[in-house]
Amino acid sequence: MGSKKHSQSSNVQLTAPTRLTGAEIIWATLAGEGVTDVFGYPGGAILPAYDALRKFPIRHTLVRHEQGASHMADGYARASGKLGVAIATSGPGATNLITGIATAMLDSIPMLCITGNVSSKVLGTDAFQEVDITGITLPVTKHNFLVNRAEDIASTIRHAVQIATSGRPGPVLVDITKDAQQATALFDFEAAKPKPYRPHPMLRVEAGGLEQAADLICSAKRPVILAGHGVIESGAMEQVRTLAERAQIPVALTLLGLGSFPASHPLNLGMMGMHGEAWVNHAIQEADLLIACGMRFDDRVTGKTSSYALNAKKIHIEVDPAEINKNIKVDVALVGDLRAVLEELLPRIAGRDGGTWLQTIDQSKGASSVRDIKNLPDSGHLYAAHVMHDLWRITGGNAIVVTDVGQHQMWEAQYFHHEKPRTLITSGGLGTMGFALPAAIGAKTACPDQEVWVVAGDGGFQMTSAELATIVQEKIKINIAIINNGYLGMVRQWQEFFYERNYEATPLVSPDFVKLADAHGIPARSVHTRGEVAEAVQEARSAKGPFLLNFMVEKEDSVYPMIPAGNALHEMIRRPGQNPLVESVND
Repeated sequence: MGSKKHSQSSNVQLTAPTRLTGAEIIWATLAGEGVTDVFGYPGGAILPAYDALRKFPIRHTLVRHEQGASHMADGYARASGKLGVAIATSGPGATNLITGIATAMLDSIPMLCITGNVSSKVLGTDAFQEVDITGITLPVTKHNFLVNRAEDIASTIRHAVQIATSGRPGPVLVDITKDAQQATALFDFEAAKPKPYRPHPMLRVEAGGLEQAADLICSAKRPVILAGHGVIESGAMEQVRTLAERAQIPVALTLLGLGSFPASHPLNLGMMGMHGEAWVNHAIQEADLLIACGMRFDDRVTGKTSSYALNAKKIHIEVDPAEINKNIKVDVALVGDLRAVLEELLPRIAGRDGGTWLQTIDQSKGASSVRDIKNLPDSGHLYAAHVMHDLWRITGGNAIVVTDVGQHQMWEAQYFHHEKPRTLITSGGLGTMGFALPAAIGAKTACPDQEVWVVAGDGGFQMTSAELATIVQEKIKINIAIINNGYLGMVRQWQEFFYERNYEATPLVSPDFVKLADAHGIPARSVHTRGEVAEAVQEARSAKGPFLLNFMVEKEDSVYPMIPAGNALHEMIRRPGQNPLVESVND
């Protein structure tokens, strides 16, 4: 699969010390850090590094646009839990990375971006393809560096890796001038090791806080665990499950938390928030205790903050002190790595009976619980919910699904039930259209033995569809499901609900996606009815290489429930004609 691996030259020793060019030091350092895959696009200011790449055992994936490189590195990191690495040249090459860097920043993804820059002697002169990329990316990186000496490259990259992967993960950018790449320096990997990581002084959980949290949990009558992306990043799935089972506490999940707690578990309520299940949002509003695990109380989760869970005490377990009391005031803050904190808290938690509270929530679900429905009704129309449900059913949920952003993203979250972490890869905080296709390439590179599906709308898919050529060149087996409704669907839904159906700039003319795939040598087919879905999905799965499915779904379908901006969590727009206390599937 993909480009050939570069074999290490006999004159390049990773164990050092030896004299290398700055360009060679880049790859020697990355290899020493365990990096095996990078995603990038060459150009003049980074060309010395590309010239040296052939000497090192690092596989390079050639993208079609630098934004694709950053999303691929992001998807690689999300699927594997390892560092993702993107490479670009100066000027427009570097600025094309920014959307992907911001995406990783808002979702706390460990990513390293290495860019070339003009020679140090012309920095600041507006030289050809010169841009102050460290200044531009300052707000959307965890940290960034400008390196203009070869002898500083190894230590800077090693420090950057440490920053990107420690504490709350995030993207780090290292900008290296061309002359620093061309100069030589003594390379000593061990000598370039950064100082030991020292957690923030506030990352210390006091025994008093643990006891206070334990008391609140043991005395609560209506507790709810809120499981966020931090559960996955911390590797705290087992600890959260132990807490839930021991204290019989139901678990609600954020979008990025899906998969951190098995969907089939009886204590799993489902997704919370703007498009979360109705009973989940009602349970949160009626709770007397919220235990927030690795989540940041995003506005899409809370709705109107002044009306959020007013009767609930709140425990917030979070690695980033800046998130404490930022959006929601909490009663107990346990600042530290989630898994470590829970391991200290769990011995203080005794078993409790949550039967009455769980029964109350179950009664609020009614017969419309998505997880209880084996087959959605088929009225002759093809709905996106049909596609998501059938994709889950046919794959058995044993696939990595990489979504774009919009209605299809929410339908996937509702109808594809994730049992394992790192099986839903999606842009949460930034909501980046065009994310899915390149991120799926990164995910498949990280997990070559996993089945990988792209789920994208017709709008977002067109933003990065050039990466189809990358899939072909790299010989990557990815299945692509386009949810084609002829609109920028989520924007159209807002126009329907709040702008008197003024569909300005949302009707979307798309190319024939089947012909577009064929032009790349990728087999494809369109699907128009529910009856075709299973056969089409199986055909894609059986193909040896990539396959594209163009699902022509109902054009003006909407995602329900929906909390309008500025409304409280329980103030949801429901499907017309349905019981306001119970959510219904598409019919």
